[in-house]
Amino acid sequence: MVLGKVKSFTVSYDCLNDSNVPVFSSGDCVSGRVVIEVTGEIRVKSLKIHAKGFAKVRWTESRNAGSNTAYTQNYTEEVEYLNHKDILIGHERDDDNSEEGLTTIHSGRHEYAFSLELPQTPLATSFEGKHGSVRYWVKAELHRPWLLPMKTKKEFTVFEHIDINTPLLLSPQAGTKDKTLCCWFCTSGPISLSAKIERKGYTPGESIQIFAEIENCSSRMVVPKAAIYQTQTFYAKGKMKEVKQLVANLRGESLSSGKTETWSGKMLKIPPVSPSILDCSIIRVEYSLMVYVDIPGAINLSLNLPLVIGTIPLHPFGSRTSSVSSQCSMSWLGMGLPERPEAPPSYAEIVTEEQRQSSLDVPAAREDLDGPLFAYIHEFRFQPPPLYSEIDPNPDHASRTEERRLDTCPSR
Repeated sequence: MVLGKVKSFTVSYDCLNDSNVPVFSSGDCVSGRVVIEVTGEIRVKSLKIHAKGFAKVRWTESRNAGSNTAYTQNYTEEVEYLNHKDILIGHERDDDNSEEGLTTIHSGRHEYAFSLELPQTPLATSFEGKHGSVRYWVKAELHRPWLLPMKTKKEFTVFEHIDINTPLLLSPQAGTKDKTLCCWFCTSGPISLSAKIERKGYTPGESIQIFAEIENCSSRMVVPKAAIYQTQTFYAKGKMKEVKQLVANLRGESLSSGKTETWSGKMLKIPPVSPSILDCSIIRVEYSLMVYVDIPGAINLSLNLPLVIGTIPLHPFGSRTSSVSSQCSMSWLGMGLPERPEAPPSYAEIVTEEQRQSSLDVPAAREDLDGPLFAYIHEFRFQPPPLYSEIDPNPDHASRTEERRLDTCPSR
């Protein structure tokens, strides 16, 4: 009898999303199939699957133990999230090579379905970092008599969903800082920075609206900038390793001495990045928006505003509420209202002609109140209000006042 050969041995998932990418979350059912394609006939003792998910951290540090000796310290840690085994063909024991209990697989393509349920407890989001990772996979093993087992493995992605439609993640983030530059015995004016974003939670692909005011009262030329940073933190054996990476950035206009720049919603887009990981005991992935002033020859003046990158985007109602609250609270930066005020109703809509005519006759009971003051109140009781206008009646005076406020540093 001529033994057949295994032409291909693979694992595939039943993907239900539009992108045909295997993505799951805690409590989901992971289903798929093991595909075996053979030429001829093969005899099989068992076909097993092993689904596993874990977070793993590993790094090394070199240490000196003396003048001529050195050693390397390894730091490793692991947290298991998933461990599931199942048998699709055969039985548990396959260490013997007897011909009993073997299954014959004929020539052609064969599919063996499997399914498993992910734990209901929170899982860590899939992640690949410099000193650690979070991975999930299904491995299949094909055992045949007198031959080494065949193995194949395929990973799948797990997202632990973060809904940014929560009060904590919809709350505005803001800060204010200033810095005075000194050079020997000379002191220049301060550099001040105020910045605000409308919420803490965002999803990849969104743009962050940055509201900021930068005032340069120093003698140097400075440049306002903003950047999004990802911070990866790894924990093992009581030690910590941190990696900080730039995700996106932007640059404002250079500011000479005595000038002010205002960002009225400057946009910084979030590229495709991994969601925040906040619940894993050995790996944390966090984000922050840094708004800062680049000062040549000195330490930058910077503000760090925390961010959470989620998986469930902002609902339309939440977006409107957040935007309105952000715009209304921007008065601290001296910015105008985002919308033009609504004109009041006309006089004719409120007071009818009948009411106005009847008010011209003074009631007899009030004749004793006749006098200059009562006559004045009575005369204008139902008179139309002055005409509404959206144009400032004193534009020159207002503009001169605003120019003086912007061009004058408080310290001078």
